[in-house]
Amino acid sequence: MKREFILTEDGSYTIFVPEMGEHFHSVHGALQESLHIFINFGYKKVEKGSLSVLEIGFGTGLNAFLTLLESVSSNKPVFYESWEAFPLTKEESDQLNYPDLLDTGREWFKSLHDAKWGKEVMITSDFCLKKVHADIQNFTSQRIFDLVYFDAFGPDYQPELWITPIFDSIYSCMERDSRLVTYSAKGQVRRNLREAGFRIEKAPGPPGKREITIAIKS
Repeated sequence: MKREFILTEDGSYTIFVPEMGEHFHSVHGALQESLHIFINFGYKKVEKGSLSVLEIGFGTGLNAFLTLLESVSSNKPVFYESWEAFPLTKEESDQLNYPDLLDTGREWFKSLHDAKWGKEVMITSDFCLKKVHADIQNFTSQRIFDLVYFDAFGPDYQPELWITPIFDSIYSCMERDSRLVTYSAKGQVRRNLREAGFRIEKAPGPPGKREITIAIKS
C-alpha cells in the first residue's frame, strides 16, 4: 500500500493513501484533531484511578503517544491495546514529527513503534502497550475496557469496519458507563452504534469538522 506524508495545518504530519483517497488524520491539523477527540473527549472524561484503553487503528501511533503523555503527567496507570491491519514501516514511523512539535517523549514515541506485536510491553512504569496486528473484523479480547478510541479509516472508504457486528464485539468488552469516541458523525454509524446498545451523544468537532460522536455503554 503506497503512503505519502502530508504536512497538516498545525505543522504535524499525517499520511495519505492514494488508492483509497483517504488521510490518516485531518489536514486541518493531525495533532490538534487527536488531542480534541481522543484526549479531551476521551481520556480526560474517564474518572478512574487506572485506565484500560482499546484503540481501533494504531496508525501513526499519535493517539497512543498522547495517551502515554497524559498517563505520565497524571500518574495514572494505563493498559493500552491497539489493533492495526497495516502497520507502518520503521522508515515511515521515523519520519513522524510529533515529539519534535511537543518537545517531549522522543524515546517513548520510538518505543511505541518498536514494541513487538502481540506482546504486552511496558513503555513506562505506568503505561503498558499491546499492539495487535490483525483486522478488526476479527476483533476479540480478554480485556474489559474503560475507553475505546475508534479511529479506523472512514466509513465512506471502508464501510465494513463500521457495522453493528463489530460494535457488538467491542460493546461486549467494555465496562458499564464506559465510552467509545470517534471522529465520525455519519448518521449510519450512529444508527449502528445504537443498534449495538450504545447511547449516543454529540460533541463539537475539531477545526474542519462540525461534530464528533460519543457512544456510552448504558
